[in-house]
Order: sequence, then structure tokens, then C-alpha cells
Amino acid sequence: MLNYIWGFLIIVGIVVGVCTGNIANVSDAALNSTKEAVTLCITMLGIMALWTGIMQVARATGIIASLTRGIRPVIRLLFPDLPKEHIVNEYIASNMIANILGLGWAATPMGLMAMKELATLNDNKERASCDMCTFLIINISSLQLIPVNIIAYRSQYGSVKPTEILGVAIVATLFSTIVGVIFSIVARKRGRQ
Repeated sequence: MLNYIWGFLIIVGIVVGVCTGNIANVSDAALNSTKEAVTLCITMLGIMALWTGIMQVARATGIIASLTRGIRPVIRLLFPDLPKEHIVNEYIASNMIANILGLGWAATPMGLMAMKELATLNDNKERASCDMCTFLIINISSLQLIPVNIIAYRSQYGSVKPTEILGVAIVATLFSTIVGVIFSIVARKRGRQ
């Protein structure tokens, strides 16, 4: 559906540009936007590589395992049906830690592995399990203490104070995470009735 919407918007933009005599401006905007998109992607690729590497070093040195043990009570609360020593606990913890640090791109590989493991634990292959839904809700709401990506975007586009949003980001993501956790717990309890 989005492909049709984007296609429609592109066609409308070109038609309006031709009808108003501004097709040169449309062409210039398209070329400048593609150049800017490539520059932004290269910047974000560097940031992603740095933080993904830091997460791998943290895993190799045992920091992730220690943090996993530290947040195990939270994982047990949110995912009471998971086996205690299953690898999915580490994947979920790694994903949560990366999200808390604002490293959404570094969290993605761990999130995919966690979802794959959760799928193997799911008896009904036609429906997502409560654990899969809870993980998705927590991953989407994701409390962030340091929104690295947003700071990088703001810096890339010339913000004088790119870290100025820290307080607002913490409050907003804390609120969304609390709402997500409450929803997950209530939905799990209602599902068992």
C-alpha cells in the first residue's frame, strides 16, 4: 500500500511541477535530496558500525552477560513463561540494553535473533505468542537514556545543541515503556482467563 501512496505522491509532484512551470525545481530538489540521503546514510553507517562493535566487545568481555543477570528480574516479570537458561533471555537482554543506550540499529540484530528463538518456543505457529507480542511492545516503546541516532541526526543537520533533547527523550520513552509494560502485563493476564 505504501508503494502506491509514494508512487502517487511522486506522480502528483511531477505533474504539479510541469503544470506550474517549476519542473526544474522538482529536478533540483530530487537530486539534492538524494545527495543528502547518501551523506546521512554514510554518517549513520559509521555510528551504527561503532556502536555495534562496542556491543560485540561488551558481549565478548562478559559485560552483556553481567547486565543480563542484572536485568533478569525484569525479564522474568515481562516473560514469565520463558525457560530460565534459554539463549533467548540473553538476546532479549542485549536488545533491551542496546535500546536503553539509544542504539536502535545495534539492537536490531539481537531483536531479530530473540524473535526467532521466541518463534521456536511458540507451540502455535499460526499466531504470535504472548512473549512475542510482549517483546515487540517493549522493543517498540524502548526506554532510551541516550538517543544516539537523534543526536546524530541533529548534529548532521547543524543543530547548535544536538543533545538538548535528552530530558524530553528520557521522559517520553519512559512513559511509552511504562504504558507498554502495563499493557503487556494486563493483556497476558486477560489472555489466561
